[in-house]
Amino acid sequence: MELLSELLYEVALRITGVVDYGTNLQAIAAGKATPPPEGARFDISLEGSVDGPKFKGSWHGVDYLNIRADGLPELHIHGQFDMTDGGKVSMFADGVGTIDAKGIVQLRENVTLKSNHPAHAWVNSIVVWGVGTVNLATGEVRVKGYKV
Repeated sequence: MELLSELLYEVALRITGVVDYGTNLQAIAAGKATPPPEGARFDISLEGSVDGPKFKGSWHGVDYLNIRADGLPELHIHGQFDMTDGGKVSMFADGVGTIDAKGIVQLRENVTLKSNHPAHAWVNSIVVWGVGTVNLATGEVRVKGYKV
């Protein structure tokens, strides 16, 4: 059984800002600090380009990230695809990541898309699975979205 049936998009994003609430993200990623018992919250602003068979344009949004006390990053992403044809697609994704010793986060996202633009309304009835990485040292994010 093949779960990832159709590639919809590939995003190439960069981190444009990080708001922390008392704990440093780079220190946690480097293993120099641990998340507090209540978890560590960060608002991570992202923007960049999207390309693929079904999506072309740009993307911007925020990951309202929580890193649990056990180190597991919980994703809570709100964003917007601005398509080259003028259409817009709203995106919400939740999921998890795993951080390795080099500061690379492996992402797994459950994505919901919404649009009222006639050319993009087809996204309202699909489920998308996002798979990608974040390089915390460079701020580069790469994610592929698949229709499942």
